[in-house]
Amino acid sequence: MAHAYTPGLRVTADTIIRKERRLPIAGDVLLQEGAAVKATDIVAKAQLPGNVATLNVVNLLGIAAEEIDTFMLKKVGDVVAVGDEVAATQPFFKWFRSVAASPVAGTLETVSRITGQVIIRTAPRPVDLKGYIDGTVVAVRENEGLTIETPCAFIQGILGIGGEVHGQIAMIGSGRDTVVTPADITDDLAGKVGVVGSRVSSDVYQRASEVGLTALICGGFNDVDLRNLLGRDLGVAITGHEDVSPILILTEGFGDIPMAEATYALLSAHAGQMASASGATQIRAGVMRPEIIIPKPAAASANAVESLGLCEGARVRIIREPLFGALGKVKSLPTALKSLESEVKVRVAEITCDNGQTVMIPRANIEAIES
Repeated sequence: MAHAYTPGLRVTADTIIRKERRLPIAGDVLLQEGAAVKATDIVAKAQLPGNVATLNVVNLLGIAAEEIDTFMLKKVGDVVAVGDEVAATQPFFKWFRSVAASPVAGTLETVSRITGQVIIRTAPRPVDLKGYIDGTVVAVRENEGLTIETPCAFIQGILGIGGEVHGQIAMIGSGRDTVVTPADITDDLAGKVGVVGSRVSSDVYQRASEVGLTALICGGFNDVDLRNLLGRDLGVAITGHEDVSPILILTEGFGDIPMAEATYALLSAHAGQMASASGATQIRAGVMRPEIIIPKPAAASANAVESLGLCEGARVRIIREPLFGALGKVKSLPTALKSLESEVKVRVAEITCDNGQTVMIPRANIEAIES
């Protein structure tokens, strides 16, 4: 059977996912291998060094750098508050006295006899790393982090913004073609992962933000609305650090595109269950997809799904015009190169679309949907 490899989305009801949780700096890992984890559990902790503030003592006091020790009122390691005198002159007449006061609260870290400057570091900032998913610890890296494994239903989207959240899945609207209005976003959806099968408008998103949804998953979104939401063009960098609430995950793309039937059915089947979601997306090297993870009980049957790429019978989505967003199955994968209108020769795939149309599409213009 013909076979090829191509980027693809995973939409599967039964798989095993492993998530690596790693601290930004060395810290303390709180769990051992084999421990059960909840998404909201803190699994590791660290202390990020505080910011530094520079105090130019020689300029403030009008002294030479090599004389700085003579005028210091605080020594290295001392804790200071905002406005505390760090150094001062001691003239005969006190109204001629010059003072160098601390601009921040922190610890005096360095006194330089070369530059005449003092460095004060603010208090360290605690970092609490959460589990993100329910599961079991399968590996621990001392002082760095751990790996959590869970049997789950797993869904990837096309594009997302915002970081990691956790909440109960709630279906909004009566079907994947239903146009949802702000009135459909009710107060009881607070703290939940809302699923809308159709395109979401900016008014609906604004209402979801007011109500307090943790995530909004939808088929499509307007690119202009996304630009207005972010205050800038998205660009090609990694997302996931945006300060937005709820996070937004598009399963299909921009425009009036209903959610794929398999995706909507899978989410509907798990309505009312807890899920973890992340909008982090990277479309350049090291592709990263937004995701929804719905953990299953440990006793549930789950099998790791191997990525088979593109093969005959595989479900695919066309990702270029004029059939952008169309779904279908691979009928065949001809080995011979085919000339396009531009006279470029490429490998193609014969696709039978869900509407019955059969088309030849460059393989670079399709995306496998792993399920």
